[in-house]
Amino acid sequence: MQCSSGGVRLSPAFPLSRWLWARGFSAKLFVGGLSYDTNEAVLKEAFGRHGEIIEVKVICDHKSGRSKGYGFLRFISETAATTALKEMDGQLLDGRNIRVHCAHQA
Repeated sequence: MQCSSGGVRLSPAFPLSRWLWARGFSAKLFVGGLSYDTNEAVLKEAFGRHGEIIEVKVICDHKSGRSKGYGFLRFISETAATTALKEMDGQLLDGRNIRVHCAHQA
C-alpha cells in the first residue's frame, strides 16, 4: 500500500478525506470471519480507534439481506490501515475471531 499527495493544493470547501478517497489515496482492508450480526456501525466503531475511516461496507446477500460474514474498510492513511491490521487481526468481535488482510484492488 502506498499513499502520496503529489503536492496538490486543496480547496477549503472540499474535505481532504473526500478528495483522497476520490483519487484512490487511501488504504483498504478486508475483514473476514464476521458474525452474521455484525453491521457497518459495529465494524466502524471497532476499527475507528486506529484512524479515520472513510468507507465501511459489510457484504450482504442480496436476497436475504443477511451478512455474508465479511466486509471492507477504507482508511484515509496507510499508517492507520497498517496499525488496524496489526492490532485487529485475530481479535474477538461480536463473539467471532476476525481475520484482517490488505484488500487488493482490481
